[in-house]
Amino acid sequence: MKSINNLAVFTSGGDAPGMNACIRAVVRAGIANGSKVFGILHGYEGMINGEMMEMDAAKVGNIIQRGGTILKTARSAGFMTKEGRKKAHEYLKRWNIDGVVAIGGDGTFTGASVFMSEFPEIRFVGIPGTIDNDLSGTDYTIGYDTAINTVIQAVDKIRDTADAHDRLFLVEVMGRDSGLIALYSGIASGAEAIVIPETPTNIDRLFQKLERGWLRKKSSRIIIVAEGDESGGAIVLADKIREKFNFDTRVTILGHIQRGGSPTCNDRVLATRLGYEAVEALMRGRHGVMVGQMNNQIVLTPFYEAIKDENKMNMQLVKMAEILSM
Repeated sequence: MKSINNLAVFTSGGDAPGMNACIRAVVRAGIANGSKVFGILHGYEGMINGEMMEMDAAKVGNIIQRGGTILKTARSAGFMTKEGRKKAHEYLKRWNIDGVVAIGGDGTFTGASVFMSEFPEIRFVGIPGTIDNDLSGTDYTIGYDTAINTVIQAVDKIRDTADAHDRLFLVEVMGRDSGLIALYSGIASGAEAIVIPETPTNIDRLFQKLERGWLRKKSSRIIIVAEGDESGGAIVLADKIREKFNFDTRVTILGHIQRGGSPTCNDRVLATRLGYEAVEALMRGRHGVMVGQMNNQIVLTPFYEAIKDENKMNMQLVKMAEILSM
């Protein structure tokens, strides 16, 4: 089995709370296994530009509680080209990198798969870091737990002012292709309705629900809307509601506050465990896989399976949320 003498780690795509905890685990586990560990700045773009630095245990001290990523992240159009990947390969070889830990989402793993098909001597292992929780091969992705707790805290505050003014609030959360943030935060915050891209938006049924709430003299009404819903998002949906009802209707778009902040305990532990296990997998000769956690067990899923469009939406929870929000 070929050992990993020089190990690199990078973060890519959207940042997620817990990425720093994961970087910390990768660096310290790599050093414990006798490897030199290097951090690649700005994701694949930094790989193309040779933005690398050697990491030691001290460099990852006091970061486990920090949001964002100390290695920075960026989208990279250049890495989508063969010329860009060739340049990235040249820099990795210059630094004698033989193993890479990629922390990110489906775009990150797609890039790693293409790169390995062209330059198989450099082995990649992936770690799921995305607030959307939309990857196969893991129950939860790094950052998801923090994101939904951020939404819940915001909605609780919004409900206070909604109650004080007898208002209807539409709260838009992240989830262009996945409604998991909307579903879980909507259930936990007692939302009157949850609008997600996985199910068709029945405007008439939504109107009926709002009318029932008005007849019951509900003083506050909260609708959670995933940004990728077919209705067009919270602003468009609010306009449709205003056309039908004379409600005092407001829209709050939570936006990027869902990405920031100190990670929860669950995200810190998950990130640490996956970072450690990613290094262990490389040391055992595994590559082209994502390290995930399912039923509290570590599992390795090939990249092509992890990024496959598999619907993780629990439709039983969708049904439950619909019934309990009556």
